[in-house]
Amino acid sequence: MAGPPSPTLRVEKRLLRAGHERVGCIDEVGRGALGGPATVGVVVIDGAVRRPLPGVRDSKLLRPAARRDLVPRIERWATASAVGHAGATEVDEHGIVGALRLAAQRALAALPIDVDVVLLDGSHDWLTPPATTGLFEPDAVIVATPPVVTLVKADLTCAGVAAASVLAKCARDALMVGLARRHPEYGWDENKGYASPAHLDALRRVGPCDEHRRSWNLPTAVGSLR
Repeated sequence: MAGPPSPTLRVEKRLLRAGHERVGCIDEVGRGALGGPATVGVVVIDGAVRRPLPGVRDSKLLRPAARRDLVPRIERWATASAVGHAGATEVDEHGIVGALRLAAQRALAALPIDVDVVLLDGSHDWLTPPATTGLFEPDAVIVATPPVVTLVKADLTCAGVAAASVLAKCARDALMVGLARRHPEYGWDENKGYASPAHLDALRRVGPCDEHRRSWNLPTAVGSLR
């Protein structure tokens, strides 16, 4: 059975034709993990990017080696790119949506150029701060939030967003492998902080560490919090 069609630049080019000079394509990973950071990738597309990058797909459709091989190619293909993270304690402090916003602010601030519109995967604009809360993320690198365009399944259909998902996934996976050396009992080199049977079993046996999201409903052994 044939897989989904390759992502294109149709949406990004349409935004450029509408008068935008640089499109920031954004995707996130780590939303549903029990431990580790929430991570956001951004890939900038402008008029110099003529064609989709061959082989780029939503990160979930690619094997780990294929994702890693794509990273340097994406960095050469895109006008600019960056990744931002928000740690487990920041997820606890701000909630997952606030943490994703914080990670995205850091990614946008790390770009060498500004973007004037963001193409965001999904139906919910989690990037724009709610007007009623003000700057409720004091540790954020505050950047002006560009206008946001949301698109369901943009990671499947838009080459820029798919590329952002690959960068975010590879960066977060590398962090989780590093954290696994400090906390080998959770198997993070394999499960990357998600709720695998081995991870859940370790939480029940030894409880969470400082890289777990304590505000979440973690299965833990009585008296073993540390």
